[in-house]
Amino acid sequence: MSYHFNEIEAKWQDYWAKEQTFKAENHSDKPKYYVLDMFPYPSGAGLHVGHPLGYIASDIYARYKRHKGFNVLHPQGYDSFGLPAEQYAIQTGQHPAITTETNIKTYRRQLDQIGFSFDWSREVRTSNPEYYKWTQWIFMQLYESYFCNDSQMARPIDELVTVFEAEGNHRINAACDDGIDLFSAEDWKGFTSEEQQEILLKYRLTYLAETEVNWCPALGTVLANDEIVNGVSERGGHPVVRKKMTQWSMRISAYAERLLQGLETIDWTDSLKESQRNWIGKSVGASVIFNVKDHNETIEVFTTRPDTIFGVSFMTLAPEHELVSTITTDDQKATVEAYIAATAKRSERDRMADVKTISGAFTGAYAEHPFTKESIPIWIGDYVLAGYGTGAVMSVPCGDQRDYDFAKHFDIPIPNIFEGVDISEEAFSDKEKTIIANSDFLNGMSYKKATKRAIYELEQIGQGEGKTNYRLRDAVFSRQRYWGEPFPVYYVNGMPQMIDKQYLPVVLPEVEKYLPTEEGEPPLGRADVWAWDTQKNEVVANAFIDDKTVFPLELNTMPGWAGSSWYFFRYMEETAKRGDVFASEDALKYWENVDLYIGGSEHATGHLLYARFWTKFLKDRGFVTVDEPFKKLINQGMILGTSAIVYRVSGTNKYVSKGLKNDYNTEEIRVDVNLVDASDEINVDALKEWQPQFKDADFILEDGRYEVGREVEKMSKRWFNVVNPDQICEQYGADSLRLYEMFLGPLEQAKPWNTAGITGVHGFLKKLWKLYVDDSGLKVTDAEPTKDQLKTLHKTIKKVEEDIENFSFNTSVSTFMIAVNELTAQKCTSQDILEPLLILISPYAPHIAEELWSRLGHSESIATATFPTFEEKHLVESTKNYPISFNGKMRFTLELPMDMSKDDIEKTVMAHEKTMAQLQGRAPKKVIVVPGKIVNIVG
Repeated sequence: MSYHFNEIEAKWQDYWAKEQTFKAENHSDKPKYYVLDMFPYPSGAGLHVGHPLGYIASDIYARYKRHKGFNVLHPQGYDSFGLPAEQYAIQTGQHPAITTETNIKTYRRQLDQIGFSFDWSREVRTSNPEYYKWTQWIFMQLYESYFCNDSQMARPIDELVTVFEAEGNHRINAACDDGIDLFSAEDWKGFTSEEQQEILLKYRLTYLAETEVNWCPALGTVLANDEIVNGVSERGGHPVVRKKMTQWSMRISAYAERLLQGLETIDWTDSLKESQRNWIGKSVGASVIFNVKDHNETIEVFTTRPDTIFGVSFMTLAPEHELVSTITTDDQKATVEAYIAATAKRSERDRMADVKTISGAFTGAYAEHPFTKESIPIWIGDYVLAGYGTGAVMSVPCGDQRDYDFAKHFDIPIPNIFEGVDISEEAFSDKEKTIIANSDFLNGMSYKKATKRAIYELEQIGQGEGKTNYRLRDAVFSRQRYWGEPFPVYYVNGMPQMIDKQYLPVVLPEVEKYLPTEEGEPPLGRADVWAWDTQKNEVVANAFIDDKTVFPLELNTMPGWAGSSWYFFRYMEETAKRGDVFASEDALKYWENVDLYIGGSEHATGHLLYARFWTKFLKDRGFVTVDEPFKKLINQGMILGTSAIVYRVSGTNKYVSKGLKNDYNTEEIRVDVNLVDASDEINVDALKEWQPQFKDADFILEDGRYEVGREVEKMSKRWFNVVNPDQICEQYGADSLRLYEMFLGPLEQAKPWNTAGITGVHGFLKKLWKLYVDDSGLKVTDAEPTKDQLKTLHKTIKKVEEDIENFSFNTSVSTFMIAVNELTAQKCTSQDILEPLLILISPYAPHIAEELWSRLGHSESIATATFPTFEEKHLVESTKNYPISFNGKMRFTLELPMDMSKDDIEKTVMAHEKTMAQLQGRAPKKVIVVPGKIVNIVG
């Protein structure tokens, strides 16, 4: 009987769906285990073979844990708000919800055909109103909270109001905006309602503020730093400029230290932890205040090297610094404004990464040195960022290479404050070897001593203090898009008001177009029905806005990371019980957090950081029981595409085969990889039909064939190297796809896809099938297993269990191949061997395992079977085949028990007829016995 994989896989996928085989329970005597993948954005292109890599790995582990007796939660859903659907809506007029629903159907079909053990009963979609109702609710909880620095946790804003009413803000130690004036209880009571709201907004964990943002005119929206690549938008490659806008922001900076400390408690890779540490960017140093000459202004800087205070020869402000326009002299105004305009066209990441370009402009203003009172010129430079620290640096060119290069370029003095150091060629930055010179009271001191003394002296004159700083900035939370979560916010006299929880969700309105308005408002500005009636407590037409009972709603929507920052908690609750809470207390206590999270490393400083922030906040406010969302996290590597390249002779419509390209001046053009066979020959007729540019082209062949070039690179539609899993499943089966993706190499590493290689694992599955089934049907018997068969089984159990626990899935596939080869050679038909072998293989190739399991007489899914137990005794050899040597030359072998004593070995060997024949009656001089190794008779 042949292995009809298409029929088998369809049969068992249908069975799992009908029987809800993988549905998790929120109450069980079994220990819990929560396995989660980073949920996908449902793009129009569907999945390619690179996408399932992490899903297959997590599925193997989830199935393995079920076999090991765990109650496993392994859900899936969709991060379904996103810019691509909105861009498509702009181009076609089709509502993003329709596009998204169509794409989700494609994704679901593709995911189902690969045989994942997802609990689809708990599916979430971030764009569903019943889901984003709770995203809106979490936003409201953030708005109603502040961060207490003393307790290092979020507290209700009402507690802050109580303190203000009793004693003002003199003793408040909270994360807040800079420059808040002190006020008394009497002052607070005397403020108008709007003034009180403005003050509270400066403390809230989500707040409105004018901030520098990355504005993409082509997309009509603000982009996060991680949405910009090489100075342009990741989506579409459009220019991005810096611009000031009033935006909602999240005060994630308040959690900087807790986010750092939390990394010590979770099982993540060192590289991923380091990415977050660098992004948070903790620095210990001092805050220093410089007075601006001829202005009633001060400039605050943060420095990690207060010991170098006497080496300051200029100051550099970020071009966006608020003081620039105030202090710039008339003579320098045009130069400064031109520089600011040029800088606005560069993203922050671009500015940070560009260490070669030296640029700046002198403001014409001077600061006063806090100790020497000397004048220090104030420049602006794009290497200083407004959002990092204070947006200003005290420039010490002798101790910082970037300052050194800037000073050299603009002919600024470089005073040397280091004893015995030559700075004629470069700056000196070795803190440990530093001895301070030319620095008044710091002379002769080491870095550590000078740092302490400098801070002390600054504090004495009221122009500085010791300080810990973080690079992590508050996260902009507004997007000028349509397809995102609406804010549950309306405005009264310009001040934000929250819509009561009982009236959530605030659902996206209908709009005529999905573009910003002609006045530059976000797309929601086009809605006719987008105002809040405070008497009816519902959304009404804009025409009714009267600023008495009907008020305008927020026009921005939330960013893409809003819904993904808490979705893992939503999965914990069974769908039927998702009502008045985002997840019930019982469900949250039972599942706690994700035990294993698998996804791409590109989310290190985006989603993973925001999710940790929201989890810590929810824990502070008593809504969840854990401080970290993901216990263990693994980043899967990327499956690379193998692009196909044809060679066009420059200036012609002629294409030459790979071996002839050096004879011509050629250009490389990538073509559809699916037109190329395993020998790298392209189907020229198919290529001519593929795109018009090839229809009338001439092709110069080699030996009657056109051979393409190959290039391993990211699998992308752009390079036409995408391989669709539908084709692989149709031709080879889902089990072959699953095994092959694991077989390609270690999970965390990048590896190239080669469709030709899948035939090897497909052949293995055919061989596995034949081990159980022949032309007459099932050939498994109740025969007693042999010692060799037991040895093969148990070494396989041992290796596979070790591999799964270590996420070394690629070596398991090799182990399966060895086991099947050995058992085939041993002509094994024993059910005692072949039944547990199926359980071992089932996490990797579940369809064939289910089919053979049922043919062995089982009525329940193999998913319920217990993982086989490894028994060491089957790997321990009971006998040893001893080489028997005479004067060092082996003459014959003799099998003896491993536990036989040295004396008994000698007696048995000496009594053997072959020994007698060798000795021919002579008495040996010596008999050397090494138990378990050799016997040597010296004659």
